[in-house]
Amino acid sequence: MADNARAKRLADLIREVVAQKLQRGIKDPRLGTHVTITDTRVTGDLREATVFYTVYGDDEQRADAAAGLESAKGILRSEVGRAAGVKFTPSLTFVADALPDTSKAIEDLLDRARASDAKVREVSAGADYAGGADPYRKPEDDTDDTDEAAEAADPAQDGGTGAPGTGDRDGGGTPA
Repeated sequence: MADNARAKRLADLIREVVAQKLQRGIKDPRLGTHVTITDTRVTGDLREATVFYTVYGDDEQRADAAAGLESAKGILRSEVGRAAGVKFTPSLTFVADALPDTSKAIEDLLDRARASDAKVREVSAGADYAGGADPYRKPEDDTDDTDEAAEAADPAQDGGTGAPGTGDRDGGGTPA
């Protein structure tokens, strides 16, 4: 079993060799400049390699590129074996990378979220807060002072006992 560093180095080498060979060495018109090698992964035993690629174009060009890569698989594998110098050349499997489709789906979701945010912003532009600008109650220091001042000003509030200092004017205890 090979170590991960060796598998990573071999995967990088395979990616470079396949990309260079596709660009310069293969004359298949289906594999023009619109095929890009995005990633390569090699199994731990270095026997199989998966090459991920993207195609710039429509579905027909993607299908043509897949067929072109399958037909050029033998040539590409022999180039990899020549460049790698390993005992067993890994078999190549070409897989269309889902990265462009995934990124398009994420972009669409972000666009919908931006539109939804814009609607919310538009609706809330003229709205007021339900409980006022500051919904939290704060203790009012001057309310206690005003209550005491109101009691002192209204003598009938303490019951009219007539005792001095209770607020009764005539001091006799009879209501006025």
